[in-house]
Amino acid sequence: MKKSPLFRKVNTTAHGAPHRSKRLEFDIARRSDASESIRQGMRGRRCGFDYTPLFRFLLSKVGCTWNDVHSEAVSRLDHPDPIFWLVALCPEDEKEYVRVGESTFYSGLRVDENGKLQKVNPQLGPESLSPSCKCCTHTFNGLRFTQPFNPTKLEWPSA
Repeated sequence: MKKSPLFRKVNTTAHGAPHRSKRLEFDIARRSDASESIRQGMRGRRCGFDYTPLFRFLLSKVGCTWNDVHSEAVSRLDHPDPIFWLVALCPEDEKEYVRVGESTFYSGLRVDENGKLQKVNPQLGPESLSPSCKCCTHTFNGLRFTQPFNPTKLEWPSA
């Protein structure tokens, strides 16, 4: 039985999709007399993909063996790079939380000395962070922030 992919394509034809300006920028660069280093194709861009299923999968595997988690995640992805947006393999790359998009945050993950996937700060939760604006719904690991917007406090805890 084949498992579902850990990413999904989002509607990229919607009016005002944020990647449209990047496409125009690349089209202009390719048509201009710019040097070969500037003129490049669109193949490297990762527009229109949502990795929320991957992030939920990784959070559900906290405490499991990293090699098993990594091999399953890679088999269900289009490419492995988004795994390391959350997971740090060395201590200097660890972050308590990771911001994905404008108002979505996830726990930072790390691989401990026993090869197990762990949260960098297990005590951090939606009550620990406060929104940066009152117009957006801010979430932490899929749960809405519990603190209200406070215009005098516009910084999140240091990561």
